[in-house]
Order: sequence, then structure tokens, then C-alpha cells
Amino acid sequence: MNPEFKSPSAAFWPLVLIASAILMITMGARQSMGLFVSPMQASTGVSLVGISFALAVGQFFWGASQPVFGALADRYGPTPVLVWGGMLLAGGLALTPFMSTEWGLIVSLGFLTAAGAGAGSFSILIGAAAQRLAPERRAFASGFINAGGSFGQFVFAPLNQALIAMFGWMQALWTLALLSLATIPLAFKLGGKAPAPLAAGAGMGMREQLRIAFQDRSYWYLHLGFFTCGFHIAFLVTHLPGEVALCGLSANVAATSLAVIGIANIAGSLAAGAMGNHYRMKYILFWMYGSRAIAIALYLAAPKTPLTFYLFAAALGLTWLATVPPTAGLVGKLFGTRYLATLFGMTLLSHQIGGFLGAWMGGLAFVRWGNYDAMWWADIVLATAAALINLPIREARTGTVSA
Repeated sequence: MNPEFKSPSAAFWPLVLIASAILMITMGARQSMGLFVSPMQASTGVSLVGISFALAVGQFFWGASQPVFGALADRYGPTPVLVWGGMLLAGGLALTPFMSTEWGLIVSLGFLTAAGAGAGSFSILIGAAAQRLAPERRAFASGFINAGGSFGQFVFAPLNQALIAMFGWMQALWTLALLSLATIPLAFKLGGKAPAPLAAGAGMGMREQLRIAFQDRSYWYLHLGFFTCGFHIAFLVTHLPGEVALCGLSANVAATSLAVIGIANIAGSLAAGAMGNHYRMKYILFWMYGSRAIAIALYLAAPKTPLTFYLFAAALGLTWLATVPPTAGLVGKLFGTRYLATLFGMTLLSHQIGGFLGAWMGGLAFVRWGNYDAMWWADIVLATAAALINLPIREARTGTVSA
């Protein structure tokens, strides 16, 4: 038994299924917001750049809130954080239809909805699982929980598009707000504060642990790679519907493409979690980021048909958020699990700084040039750089734990 873990392993499947269900709802809600851009623009008169900026603020605030919520979860346990998150998410979604200005949308989507989704996201849920499970089960648990978020995108993208088509975007958001309240009863089933680890240095305070982490070049390399992941994902979830419309295809193609990304990422996330027990995680990340650059280049060269979008979505979906398990796993390998929610939350902040730029710059690029070509080429360059920056990360070999 690893000395970092002092109590019997928590019941594996109840824990990961509950965490997956919560992430399914929070990620499903936020990853399908791009479907609302066009009807929201037509109804409110807010410009594409204005709506893109509100969603970009949401991308940033979702990331900025996670170190804070992660620290609270490390201190008080995940349940109170998740309960408040469910209320904030529902409140932000419910208020959005009443907002008719850019500033109103920044408040509802940029702050309230983003904070609520952040409180029920990766750092809290994966951190809670890692603190409650034996080391040999953590990588697969991270992949399984992450797959729950991907399943949410698979479910919510076509559901939201159907609701928008049948009842309008306002009623669709109110329905989404009601569904998000389901995270609250699930939060009470996740369990209380995890037992403290017994590893050497377990008495280290959070401030000291953060100081050590930010002096480690490997931790910074993870941040830089994850920045690109955020740029890429936020650009696509915000502007893929616009790209589809630009190609003369229907909104259903965009919704189906987002759903395909979600279902493909279930396989990708489970595979990433399983491979984390057998292969060094920095190499998994290298191949994930590199494959994105190749997929985007092939998309640019292909004819823009529904089949092209579906194949592109499937290729991207295999690595979409499958970067989360190896990234979280590397943080745990480098620094242990005591403050994993906080440390991984800081990494997610870098992810969402990239997300802010991806969502906002996508709108700016379209207004400036009438297409998204510049963003696609930027994506290729950044994905290639992210693949390379992971190689020098200091990582213990599989089966060992870094000191």
C-alpha cells in the first residue's frame, strides 16, 4: 500500500458514478453554449463580438474559480462546494434570458454560470476521487469521471438544439437551469472530507505546496500545454456552429458534430485513464496534442460537407478533454494528492486563459476577415507547440511515485 493512502479504498463505482453524473450535467451545460449564440444575437441585438466576449469571460472565470473552489474542497470537503455550484449554475442559466446587453450577459454567463460550472468541474471531482481511492485506481477513475463530462456533451448538444428549435432559446435555457439543480442531491452522496494522507510532508501547508509547485519547471510546462487545450476547445464550442453556418450547412450539423465530439471523447477519456497506468503520461499528452494539429490540417484540406464535420469531430473527440486525466495524473505524481484540487485547479486556470482567448478571438477573427481561417492556423501552431512542451516534463516511470 502506498504510504500516501492510509484508509481502505472507498467504494469505487458509487464514487466515480456520482462524480461522473455531476460532471455530465455541468460540462453538458457549458459545452453546448455555442448553440445559443445565433438565436441570442438575433433576439437581443448584442453583436457576435459582444456575445463572444461574454462567453470568453465565462471561459476565464470558469478556470479562475477552480483554484478557489479547489482550495475550499481541500479544506471543507467537496459537498458544500458542489451544492453552491449547483445553485450558481442554475441561477446564471435562468437569468440569461432576461439579459439584453453585453454587460448583462457577462454577469449571467461570464460570472454566475461559469462559477457554478467551475464548482462542479474537474479539479473538485477528480481531486475528491483521488483522495479517496488507492493510487492504482486513480488514473482509471480520472478517465471515467472525465468521460462523464463528455457524455454530457453528447446528451446536451442535441437536446439543447431540439429545445431551441421547438420552444426557443429562452425556454431551452430555463430547462437547462432546472436540470442543473440535479447536481445538488448528488453532491450529498459524494461523501464528506477525505482522510488526510500520511505521506512525508503531509503536514505541509497549502501556501508552501503552491510555492514548491510554481518553482518546478515541469508544473509550468503542464500549464503551457493546457493553455493550448483551452484555446482550442473554447474556440470550437463557441464558434463551430458559426463555422458550420459559414459552410452553408444547417444548425443540426453543428449540434450533431458537438455530440460526436462528446461520444468520441468517452472512448478517449477511458483510454487515457487506462493508459495512465501503463505509459508515461507526458508521452500520452504529446501524442494527443500532436494528433490535433494533424486533424485540423486535414479538415482545412477537405471539402466542407456534413460527413467532413462528423469525421473531424470524431478525430478531435478522441483527445478533446482526454488531456484531463494525464494532466491531473502528472500533477498528482509530482506533488501528491493532498492539495490536488488546488494544484490542478491552478492548471485549469491556465487552460481557461487559453479558453478566454479562443472564444473571444474567434469572434474578432470572423468580424475582421469574415471567416475563421486565422484561428485554424493558430490552432495548428499551438497544438504542435503543446505537444513538444510536454516532452521535458519530469515524470517518474510507470509504477513509481515522484518525490
